[in-house]
Amino acid sequence: MNGAAAPGAVKSADRTVELLELLAKHTEPLTLSEIHRELSYPKSSLFVLLRTLVARGWVETDRRGTGYSIGVRALLVGTSYLDRDPVIRAATRELEQLRAEVNETVHLARLDGPDVVYLASRESAHHLRLTSRVGRRVPAYATALGKALLAGRTDAEVDALLPARLEPLTPQTVADRDALFAELARVRECGYASERGQNTPGLGCFAVTLDNRLPPVDAISCSVPFARLDDAGHADEVLEAVRRHAAGLNRLLRT
Repeated sequence: MNGAAAPGAVKSADRTVELLELLAKHTEPLTLSEIHRELSYPKSSLFVLLRTLVARGWVETDRRGTGYSIGVRALLVGTSYLDRDPVIRAATRELEQLRAEVNETVHLARLDGPDVVYLASRESAHHLRLTSRVGRRVPAYATALGKALLAGRTDAEVDALLPARLEPLTPQTVADRDALFAELARVRECGYASERGQNTPGLGCFAVTLDNRLPPVDAISCSVPFARLDDAGHADEVLEAVRRHAAGLNRLLRT
């Protein structure tokens, strides 16, 4: 699934992590056979591992006992990460102020390998809005958040970071490397990233990185449905607000 284990890795620990990561990627329970097909572990040892994780609350079964999904213990560990992260704590007030100012959905996300992971979201009060759950992973090349963060790296670094094939999420996703590099050059020039329908149909986004670490690993964004994004005045207001609150968060993180 993820290739060879890291040098010095403990096989049982490596298998446990791979299993949990597999279950975390799926919204529906997986059967023993489906997990075996994905991970290629011996079925006997896989069954024992699943039974152990179920007993410890890391994995849950469906009513029939044949489907396995991620358990509540994973949520508790993930929540502790959110609670202790200084960037998330510092961003809370800025995100709430940004959301209140523009009345659109705002996010904080972090680059993790070739993906961005949402760390915090504040939803718009509008009826037509996007709901992004914390912990969601999205390919960096298909999001404004990801493009902003990738632009903080050289094209060679981006090329090494991304998968060989860029799978489009929508018909608008830029899935050609040369076109992506051209986009990243524009991001470096103007200081922010934007996309329109590349991640979610009917939705556009503006994103700006945080400079507390270089190259940047965190960024904030604002997502706007086309119905409101086509209002040039509102789009300019949203972009200006995202840039201003990113600057405010940068000042806070430097203190």
